[in-house]
Amino acid sequence: MIRNRIVELRHVPAAQLRPNPKNWRMHPAAQRDALAGILEEVGYVDALLARTLPDGTLELIDGHLRADLTPDSDVPVLIVDLDEAEADKILATFDPLAAMADTHRALLAALVDRVETSSPAVASLLGDLTATSSDERTPDDRPQELTPLWQVIVDCDSEETQRVLFEQLEREGQKCRLLTLY
Repeated sequence: MIRNRIVELRHVPAAQLRPNPKNWRMHPAAQRDALAGILEEVGYVDALLARTLPDGTLELIDGHLRADLTPDSDVPVLIVDLDEAEADKILATFDPLAAMADTHRALLAALVDRVETSSPAVASLLGDLTATSSDERTPDDRPQELTPLWQVIVDCDSEETQRVLFEQLEREGQKCRLLTLY
């Protein structure tokens, strides 16, 4: 039998939610802008996920970006009964499980064609979705073209310095990746 670990749905001031220090998700400017556009046009349609810590505070498991974008709002939060190890498991797998879904390209294209938005960031996201999904060829069928790629590798003195530099470059519109070598 599958257990229901949801204790309650509660509306909580976003600023009172404690970010999970183990949150590994990075949110580039394009994602932040698109989510802000959706929240502005539609509003909240999904709950954040949090667990209650021994001191009574709520620690986020999912929904960090939504909480960051709406710090002055009361947000819907599903409170779950998870210990730290279980919360870590969900934190590590929640988004990757959703990302494993395949795309039915024709249905996505038809859906995107019907969506109207006044947000440039949402329009860009929708355009990227259809551009990515419109190529019906498999990766093996695509022409193998070599295109120039210019990169800069910067040695940072700490993970914090790396994160600050990464976020700065992302805000400036640069396509970045984090790399940690041992």
